[in-house]
Amino acid sequence: MDSGNLHPIIEDRSGVISAQSGARPFLRPISPHDRNILQDLAVRVAELAARPVEQEKRELWYRHNALMPTRPVIFCSPENSWNEIIRPEDLACQDEFTRGWEMSLRKEIFWGDQMKDDRVIEPYFDIPHVFTESDWGMHETRIGGEHGGSYIWDAPLKDYHLMSLLHFPVIEVDHAGTQRVLDQAHAVFDGILPVRQKTSWWWTKGLTRILADLRGLSQIMYDMVDYPEELHHMMAFLRDGHLAKLDFLEAQGWLSLNNDGTYVGSGGFGWSHELPQPDFTGHVRTRDMWGFAESQETVGVSPAMFGEFIFPYQLPVLERFGLNCYGCCEPVDNRWAYLEKIPRLRRVSVSPWASIPGMAEKLGDRYIFSMKPNPADLAMPGFDEERIREGLRAAMHIAMNCRMEVIMKDNHTIGNDPRRVIRWVKIAREEADAV
Repeated sequence: MDSGNLHPIIEDRSGVISAQSGARPFLRPISPHDRNILQDLAVRVAELAARPVEQEKRELWYRHNALMPTRPVIFCSPENSWNEIIRPEDLACQDEFTRGWEMSLRKEIFWGDQMKDDRVIEPYFDIPHVFTESDWGMHETRIGGEHGGSYIWDAPLKDYHLMSLLHFPVIEVDHAGTQRVLDQAHAVFDGILPVRQKTSWWWTKGLTRILADLRGLSQIMYDMVDYPEELHHMMAFLRDGHLAKLDFLEAQGWLSLNNDGTYVGSGGFGWSHELPQPDFTGHVRTRDMWGFAESQETVGVSPAMFGEFIFPYQLPVLERFGLNCYGCCEPVDNRWAYLEKIPRLRRVSVSPWASIPGMAEKLGDRYIFSMKPNPADLAMPGFDEERIREGLRAAMHIAMNCRMEVIMKDNHTIGNDPRRVIRWVKIAREEADAV
C-alpha cells in the first residue's frame, strides 16, 4: 500500500497517566468559587516545589538516568486507584472542567505531602493542546469496560484484503480552543505557578496495541503462521504511520522536550543532561527526546516470532530518538537478544514476570533496571508489610550492582486504603537506603 499521501495522528493512549486525552476547551468563565480553590491548592504546590528536597530528587534522577551509581530510586503511581485516595466527594470545585485541574493539583500535594517518593514536585501547571484525533480507517467495537473494568472487542479488520480501507490517522489542533484554555489557566495561576504549553502526544510507539485492536489478539498469533506476508505488510503500514506522525508533529513544532519531570517509558522520569542534542536551537525534534516501545500483546509468541514480525518494525521508530526505553508488563528476558540492538537504549522494564537474577545479569550497570513489583501487593485483602519488605530487600540485593529504580504501578485498587501507598513508599525507601 502506498502510504505517501496519508496523514499522521496520535494513537489511542488509554491507560496513560495524563489528563490530556480528549481535551476540550472550557467555554464558560471560571467561577470565583472554583478560582479560589484552585489558587489555594496551587500555592501549596508551589510551596512543595520550592523545598530543597525537590532539587535533591532532581539530582538523584539526573545521576540515575546517566547510569551513575545511586541508591535505588523509588516511584509509586497509584494509577487507577487515585479515586480511592482522592474521592469525588473530596473535590470542592463545582465545574467538571475545574475539577479536573483540582484533581491534578491534589495529586501533586499528596505526592509531596504524604507519599514522599522520589517523584519531583515541579513548579508548573501544564496545559496540553486541544485536539481531535481520527482512527486508522477502522475502529474496534468494545464490549464492557465501564468504570475502568475489563472488556472484549470485535476487531474490524476481518480480512487483510480490507487493508485498502485503512489510512494514517489525522490530527487536528483547535488553536483557538487551546488559547482559550491557556488564557484561563493564566488567569488562575499567574503569580503562583507558571503555565506551560506541553503536550505528550503518545505513550508507546510499540505498534502492537493498534495491531491487536484492528486485527484481534488471538488472530495475530494465527497470522504469524497462516498469513505471514500479510502480517508483515500490516506491520510495515503501522511503522510508516508512526514515522509519518513523528515527521508531522516535528514539522508542526508541537513536540515538547521530555528530559525533565515527564514520565517516560513505563516507569521513571526523563531528567537528563544528555538531551536535547548539542545542536538544539529550540525546535524540538524526536532526536532531542526519550522514546519508548513495548509489546505486551505478543507476550505469548516465541522470541523468534517476535524477532521476525515485531521488532524489525519497532526498530526504525526507536532509531529516531535520542534515548530509549523498552518494555512494560511483558517479561523481556527471552527477547533480550533483539532488544539489546536498540540504539541508545537506556531504561529496560523488569516486570513482575521477569527473572530478577537473569535481568540483573543482562543489564548490569549498562542500562537502567526498571523493576516493577507486583501491584497485587497493594490490592490484596491484607497488607503484608513483612512479605513486601522481604521481596524488595531480596530484589535490591540481587540487583545491587545495577542502576535500579523501583516503580509501583498498574494499580487498579489499593483496597480503599490510601495508607498502603504511603507505607509501601516508606518500606521501599528504608530498604533502598540500606543497600
